[in-house]
This record gives sequence, structure tokens and C-alpha cells, in this order.
Amino acid sequence: MADRVQTLEVKSAVESVNALPRNGNHDRDFDYEKKGLDDVEDIDSIEIDIQESDNDDDPAYTVIPQIVRELVDFDDDQTMPVITWRFFLLSGTLTALGAWLTQMGFFRTTYIPYSIYFVQIASLYFGRILASSLPHKTIGFGKFSFELNPGPFSIKEHVAIVLAANTGATNNLGDYVLAPLQIFYNEPMNGWLAILFMLSCVLIGFSFASFARVFLIENPNTPFPIALQQVTVFNAMRKSTQDDATAAKRQMKVFWWTILGFFLWQFLPEASSGLGGAGFLTVTLDWSNIGSQCVYYPYWTQVNIFAAFVVSAWIIIPAAFFTNAWGSSLYPIQSQSLYLRNGSIYPTAELLTADNGLNETLFAEIGPPMMSAQLRWNYFAAYVAYIGSFVGCALFQGPTLLKSFKAYRQAKPTSNDKLTEIIHQYPPVPLWWNLALFVLPLIVLVVLTAKGVLYMPIYMLFIGLVIGAVIVLPMAYIYSVSGYQMQVGYFNELFYGYAIDLGGSRHPVGALSYRVISGQCWYEAQSMLADMKLGHYFHIPPRKVLFAQIWGICIGVPVNYATILWVCQTKGDVLRGLATDPNRQWTGQTVISLNNQSISFALVGPKRLFADPIYTPMLYGFLVGAAVPCILYMLHRRWPKARFDLWSVPVFSDSFENFYGNISVYIFTLFILGSVNHLWIKRYHFQFWKRYAYLWSAAADTGYNFNLLIVFIAFSAAKTIPMANWWGNNPESVERCFHVPTQGIAS
Repeated sequence: MADRVQTLEVKSAVESVNALPRNGNHDRDFDYEKKGLDDVEDIDSIEIDIQESDNDDDPAYTVIPQIVRELVDFDDDQTMPVITWRFFLLSGTLTALGAWLTQMGFFRTTYIPYSIYFVQIASLYFGRILASSLPHKTIGFGKFSFELNPGPFSIKEHVAIVLAANTGATNNLGDYVLAPLQIFYNEPMNGWLAILFMLSCVLIGFSFASFARVFLIENPNTPFPIALQQVTVFNAMRKSTQDDATAAKRQMKVFWWTILGFFLWQFLPEASSGLGGAGFLTVTLDWSNIGSQCVYYPYWTQVNIFAAFVVSAWIIIPAAFFTNAWGSSLYPIQSQSLYLRNGSIYPTAELLTADNGLNETLFAEIGPPMMSAQLRWNYFAAYVAYIGSFVGCALFQGPTLLKSFKAYRQAKPTSNDKLTEIIHQYPPVPLWWNLALFVLPLIVLVVLTAKGVLYMPIYMLFIGLVIGAVIVLPMAYIYSVSGYQMQVGYFNELFYGYAIDLGGSRHPVGALSYRVISGQCWYEAQSMLADMKLGHYFHIPPRKVLFAQIWGICIGVPVNYATILWVCQTKGDVLRGLATDPNRQWTGQTVISLNNQSISFALVGPKRLFADPIYTPMLYGFLVGAAVPCILYMLHRRWPKARFDLWSVPVFSDSFENFYGNISVYIFTLFILGSVNHLWIKRYHFQFWKRYAYLWSAAADTGYNFNLLIVFIAFSAAKTIPMANWWGNNPESVERCFHVPTQGIAS
């Protein structure tokens, strides 16, 4: 076919969170947004060089968004090896390293997750070294034998290693329970029980994800933006080694230079970067505050995030503080701590009795805890986001999901796209595998709960699992089209606070255990689904995708536990507030916040809390979350071209919920970079954007992570070595906005 240049209306690769068919036909929910990228901006004038092919009129291809068709290879070699001994060696090593680094981030103030692109780079080069240097020889005997050199290092083997690391090289939400137990209550959990607890919550999440596969993985309209970014890097890396791959080699040159540049640059802002305040028009040069979401987040997502930040940090919170709403002038404007009505710190430890109950006498004397203006609004927004997710998904995507469910029940294909046709050539994951992944961990959790290890009644275990299962589909759908991960913690603790009145210990750690069980299952399911989509793009057999993920978590969890233990033992005084980290990085802000929240909603309880009129407005968040999506739905039906479907209640409210007291300087910079990326580079230089945008952002994250690793090893692994004082920092604090009072920076 001859080359042609056609003008594409680059609308949305997928529907937004609140998508609605313009023609009212539920069978064609996404038909009008098949060609390009998921953005708000109208880019009717983009001219893109496209190679005509015989697939242009094939419905199996045209049903897939254009950007996916351009990035994904539709050829498949079913003989290609996937799980080899090289897979076990490389994935095990790289996953353990990532689990250690990421788990440390749980206790830090600023942090970007362990770069999976480092795993892609390292595994590619080490894999090829092993393939080229080892002899072709069989090791072992019978069923216990394997090929020392199974041949060339294949793309599927490469992707499987990354899938294992994606799953295992993370922190585990078990830190919600293990860290507070050791730091605040001096009751560390037995190591073996801790590992079983962490593993069980993750594996149940695996089973939830497998059941949701048919709705999100075999759906061409749920691209998972982060998976597409990884596809771009895989393609560039592997093509760059070909002799005639000039463009790919140029891509990799940009990739390596970007890694080097960010690795060297990050030494400066790592030791002198602004943190707190309202972030009003603040520009940051610290990549740890920004991250690659400025590239891979759809622009409509970034607009919602920035709008939420402006309304929250620049308007409502200052207004509440300076008008003394709820007595806010007595407390720091941005803080996660709890206070008495006179502004002094709330005596949380004294409220807990020896039998894990509430000290009623003391509570009657001091009353419910007071919160900062921001924390109050955070709770309100969290309730809006939670209900808004369900209502928005039901209104805009209900018909499509219902159709997929009916097709699944009738054993019919849910999609006729080419990628799904390819993957259906491989055996699916058997139902009994999913059942085993659910039942066996459930038995472990039942035993731990019954023995009192988790400080919560056993009926809350089952309620938590049910709620975790229910939220997987609507919230994972949001993630699949926006790249934005919803938070569910605030609602979980509120629900636990009411439900615990049925009976059982009110120990604050019980609420945290509930949050882990109901939350970890959901978060893990979401992460697994994104990895399944990556395997889907590279035609990895579903059974081997699941095996790689389980292997990764079996490596990662023990490392997570060892890291939690090490940090609590070596940084305990800092985390308890008995010592100060001059760089304000080892603040343990997350641990402190979790403990305070669990005291408010488990020990004190929402009934006592909301009995005070100043807390009543929080509960109206549920009403707002139910009403606003309905209004947007009606507006979108009336004026579809106005794109009210992109006014995302869940993303806006969830972003509003974020705590900006410690890290507020990044939002304005993130929005500037995102606008330049989407409104200029992608609009007017699309071919350049397609070739380099994902690659550059991945390299930036990788360079930062290399820097973080070196800084940790060199300056704090064995002995903490403070950075030298110079004009860019301060011996007391890295914060440069000296006009911001100390009490205005979150504690």
C-alpha cells in the first residue's frame, strides 16, 4: 500500500470514567473515540503519517484504539519460551531489590516507586549475556531438569520478568499494621505470622483480579496508560539491537542520556527541595515530587487533579483557616495530627485502656479530637469520591459492563478484537486456581483473626472481603482508562467505626487490619489487572502471567517484612517524634496519619465523633457523591460535545482528598509539564511525541531511582552522613520558603 497522510481527530482512546454513548446506543459506547489518545483537547488539525494496511477495514483491528494498534505487535509465536531458569534468577534478584527500596518509601516524605524500567533494562542486558555466553546443556534429570541455555532471550521471557517485578517489587499494605504495632504500641507481630498475613491479603487480591479479567483485560477500550508506556519502552529497547533499527537506536540514545542527566541532577534537589505550604504558583525542580504521570496521565485526568488542588489548597482550606471555621485558627492549617479544643496535642495514648477499650472518663473530660481545616475537607472529599465512583460507573458504563457480564455467563466472546483472539489460543486460568487463591488465604486470615493477632472481630474480616470484592470492578475501570489510582482508606475506617459497635475490640490496630484486608485486596487486584493487560499486549499465556505474578509476590513479601523491621528498629525514635530528621525525609508521616485516623474512627468511633456538630458536614459527602454524577450524566446527554463526561467526580474528589501539607510544591509544576506535553508537543509534533514521550518519562523515573539508591547506600545505609550546608539548603530544614511559619507545615 502506498503511504498516505490523513487528518485524524485525536479524541479519546477510551471513554473517560463517566463515558456515555453519544448516539444512545449502548452497544457502541466507545465507537466515536476509537482513533487516538485520551485527551480533553480538540486536535482536529493533527496530521499523522499512517501506513495503510489490509487491517484498516478489519473490525478485529479497528475496534482497538489507534494508539494501541500503533504500539502493539499482532504477530505471535506460540513456541517462544516464557518461564525459564533465567526468569527465576533475574526476576528474583530484581524483585527483591525493588521490594526493599519501595518499602522504605513508605516511611519517607518524598518518594517515587522503584522504576520498573530499571528492571526492563537490567533484565534485557543480563538476559542477553546469559543467552550468548552459556553452553547448551541440560541440568538435572527427568522432571527436575532444565536447559542451561534455552536459546535467545525472548520478548515473552523478558515481559514475564517485568510482570514478576511489577507485582513483588512494591510495598505491602501489611505495613499499615506491622509498623504502628511496633512503633506506637511496642507489640511487634511474630515474623512468620506477619508474612502469612501479608501474603494472604495479596493472594486474595489475585483471585479478585482473575474474576474481573473478562471485563477489563479482554476489553479493547480499557488500555491501562501505564501498560502502554511500558510497551513503548519494550519496543524501543529490543529494536535498538537490530542492525537496521536506526530510529530505535536513536530512541535508546535519548533514553540513556536522560537517565544520566536525571541521575546527576537529582543530587541537588534531593538535599534542597521545598516541601510544605499551599504550593501557590510554586515551581519545583525535584523529579521525586513530579514523576512521569505528567506524560502518561491523560490530560483530562491532569485537569481534574489540578482543579481539585486549586479548590482545596488555594481556596477552601485557607478560607476555612482564616475565617476561623471550626476553630481552625487554633490548629496548623495543614496537619494530620489530632488536637484538643485549646489547640494542644490530643492525648491518644491515654485513651486506650489495658483491655483495648476507650477510657470513657478521660474522653468525657476532653471530648472528640479536633482536626485541621485540610483534614476535615479531606474526609468530606473521600466520601464524595467513594460513592461517586459507583454512581458514575453505573450511569455511564453500566450498560457496557452488563453486556460483558451477560456474554460471560453465556460463554460467548466478550470482545471480537484481534488481541483477544490471539490470547484465546492459550488455555485460560482454571476456575479452581482462582478458588484456591481465595480459599487458602481466607483460612489463614480466619485463624489469625480468631487468635486475636489482628485485633478485630471475625465478622469484620468477612465484611472487609465482600467490600473489597465489590469495589474492584468500578474502581479498576477508572484506573484502566485514566491511569489514576483511587484511594479507599477513609471510607473503610468510617465503615469499620460504625460496624465495630456490634461487638469486639476497639483497638486502633483492628481498624488498620480491616483497611489492609479490604484495601490490599483491591489495590493488588488493580495492579494485577494492569500487569495482565501488559501480558495481553505481548500475548503471554494467562496461566504463565499468573505464575509470574505469584512468584514475584513470594519473593517480595519476605523482603517487605525485613525492611519494615529494619526501619522500625533503626529509625524508631524519628518515627515516634523523639528525634528529628534534618532533611525531613524519614518523617513516618504515613504511619502517624494512619494511627491517628484509627484512633478517631475505631477507638473513639464515628458515633461519638459525629455527635459533635462540627463533624456533621463530613457526612454530606455521600450525598454530594451520589448527586453530582447524576447531574453530569444529564448534562452530557443534553450537550455531548461539551464533554461533561470528562468532569470526573472520582478523580477530582480523590485528588481533593490528598494531603498536601508535606508535599504541595509539585502540583503546579506537574500541570505545567502536562499541559506542554499534551497541548503542544502531542498536538503539533505527534510523531515526535509518540516516539519519545513515554520513553523520556520512563528514563527520568529510572534516573531518579538510580540516584535514590546511590544516595541511600552512600549516605545512610550504614551511617547517616548529612549533606554539606550550602546556599541551596539550610542546616535545620530543606524547606526554602522561610516566610511559611513552622506550625503551617504539616506534622
